[in-house]
Amino acid sequence: MEPDLEVVQIRRGESFTAWSHGYPFRTVRWHFHPEYELHLVVETSGCYFVGDFIGEFEPGNLVLTGPNLPHNWVSDIPKGTSVPLRGRIIQFSESFIEGTMKVFPELSALGPLLETSRRGALFGKETAGQVAPLMEEMMDAQGVRRIELFMMIAGVLVRASPVRTLTGPDYLPDPSGYMSVGINKAIAYIRENLTRPFGEADLAAIAGQSPSAFSRAFRRHTGMSLVQYVKRLRINLACQLLMSDGQAAITDICFEVGFNNLSNFNRQFLAEKGMPPSQFRRLLADNINANKAA
Repeated sequence: MEPDLEVVQIRRGESFTAWSHGYPFRTVRWHFHPEYELHLVVETSGCYFVGDFIGEFEPGNLVLTGPNLPHNWVSDIPKGTSVPLRGRIIQFSESFIEGTMKVFPELSALGPLLETSRRGALFGKETAGQVAPLMEEMMDAQGVRRIELFMMIAGVLVRASPVRTLTGPDYLPDPSGYMSVGINKAIAYIRENLTRPFGEADLAAIAGQSPSAFSRAFRRHTGMSLVQYVKRLRINLACQLLMSDGQAAITDICFEVGFNNLSNFNRQFLAEKGMPPSQFRRLLADNINANKAA
């Protein structure tokens, strides 16, 4: 089975992304992405898959996967139930970590670990116990504190022992093969042209499918319709712009992220985030002011 491409969005003004999710969740599927990923299981047990490796996990399972290495964690929970918090994740690009290592030569010790992660690096319980509170704080950290926590986590991982390599010695991920899959080509096109106009017929042609076949395949791969998927990415981009530029007009942001109607943008933003963009910006400003006053 070919893995799906996951589009990782790193917000403007941030070097990496840190987030958490429950279970079931839309990204819980056999997938890959160009970014490194540090994945910590907080709740549930089950089976996990990294490249050609299959193993069992429980809370405290901490794995670093390298670029384009397919992976998935499948929790063993009763059908119809859900878990609000299953895991915490940090994702960062090769360009970010390589650039950081050039600026700070002391980080060269990360090199061997990053190389191991290309086949999946599993850390022991002691290391997971040290990393867990740092990742928990990372979820809400801002500014310089995010970098401090990232460096602290990197230090723990570099000193970790033992570190188990997961995939077989002959396993090599082949992203060119993954990207030959039609849906992944379409998803890559969406990522690169998110703010430009395109339709389902355009993407179906890129995927080499009829519009009806593409629509079914896209929903099966992403768990949502094309319209829902694009809307979510554009609203997330709008949030990044609202957070990074407090002076930009909401009307300008609306058109910049690919919407062509302000009232529709406001309606979709409200549906996605539970508040209009003006309130989102106001709450962000209140939070920043509160932190300054603390």
